[in-house]
Amino acid sequence: MDSNKELFEEKPVSRAVIYLVVPTVISQLITVIYNMADTFFIGQTGDPNQVAAASLCMPPFILLTGMANLFGIGGASLISRSLGAGNRNKAKNVSAFCIWTAAVIAFLYGIFIFLGRSWILRAVGADNDTYDFCCSYAFWAITVGAVPTVLSAALAHLVRAEGYAKQASFGITMGGILNIILDPIFIFLFRLEITGAAIATMLSNLTATVYFAVFIVKKGSATVLTLDPRHYTLKNKIASEVLLVGLPSCIMNIMGVLSNVCMNRLMVSYCNEAVAGIGIAKKVDLLNFAVATGISQGVIPLIGYNYSSRNFKRMMSAVKTTFAYSLIVAVLGTVFLLTCAAPVVKAFISDPLTVEYGSLFQRIICITGPCIPVTMIVITIFQSVGRKVAPLILSLMRKGGLDIPIMFILNRLIGVSGIAWATPAADFLAMVTAAALFVPFWRDLKRTLKTENA
Repeated sequence: MDSNKELFEEKPVSRAVIYLVVPTVISQLITVIYNMADTFFIGQTGDPNQVAAASLCMPPFILLTGMANLFGIGGASLISRSLGAGNRNKAKNVSAFCIWTAAVIAFLYGIFIFLGRSWILRAVGADNDTYDFCCSYAFWAITVGAVPTVLSAALAHLVRAEGYAKQASFGITMGGILNIILDPIFIFLFRLEITGAAIATMLSNLTATVYFAVFIVKKGSATVLTLDPRHYTLKNKIASEVLLVGLPSCIMNIMGVLSNVCMNRLMVSYCNEAVAGIGIAKKVDLLNFAVATGISQGVIPLIGYNYSSRNFKRMMSAVKTTFAYSLIVAVLGTVFLLTCAAPVVKAFISDPLTVEYGSLFQRIICITGPCIPVTMIVITIFQSVGRKVAPLILSLMRKGGLDIPIMFILNRLIGVSGIAWATPAADFLAMVTAAALFVPFWRDLKRTLKTENA
């Protein structure tokens, strides 16, 4: 832990941020790429119904990410703050609580999806043309893959909390690359089509989970992370601290699910090509979101550690550096997606109507790309220091609270493009709210720092 303590306390802030952020961003991008690879390889079948089915299964699949964030981000924040306060025993208890609780809840969720598949898949928009494809994808990716999907992502957060950013990113990246390799093998060589894509996703997440488990075991006493259930405890308010801090990220995923369900059901009223088009556009736009998420999640340990050790000057420097890096990358990403919409969508599927819808939706959705990192970083800062209400408000606003009602209103006013316009409208309003909540917090930090230095 000595080298990681140096990272948190002594290394120049710009280098510390880059050290933590770059591997995290890379792993996030790999995750997006392998999700896009599913859509890309399924799209090569030339069947819009299979592409639409993969998009329709995303809402229940995204809930797995929400569970991972609930325990991963909530646990990472508490672990980094515990380490900053010098309490390694509590950090060990937190890791055991997060790992085992996440595994049990993921298992129960997978069983729930299997037993309720007939009404759940219909509820998210599956019709007679897509239902069987949805059932097959959901069984392998969600029912069988629930535990490894949740644990692989949650363990990455927990490993990163102790400063092992490279190892955390390697595990996720390895799983992503494996998925990209397995997709064409299962889809085309074994002729399993969309079922093959789901199996590839499950196996890649399982491999990443095994990697993290082996890493933790090999580190032994050198890490506070543990798989030993004897360290599991609900004492010291561990459960409430983890769940309340991680809840905003989980809520964002849950509300994202509701948003996607509403979006898909509105799109289905037009045609399956529109569903496929918005699915592709949303996945491509995840490039911007992945960078913002990677940067914000990467600095959680640095901010949380220095906040708990009351090194506010270093913490504030880290925040400024993170904002600068994320905004530069977000602007570049937005320009790319705006100018290359049609070729990017065509890379996924050649169906002319799907390409037309996808290109239109992509240009609309990516317009407010630079707004996303502002909101995400503000949410992360509040989570890092243990605040609960502000990030919850922002999470509810960004997904579900704003875009769902806007979606219905604009659909009535301007038709199918209005459904897509709801996303940038919600992102802009969430950014404005984030700034309004962050400014008083920042002023309080400055006053505290000035008082302590007086």
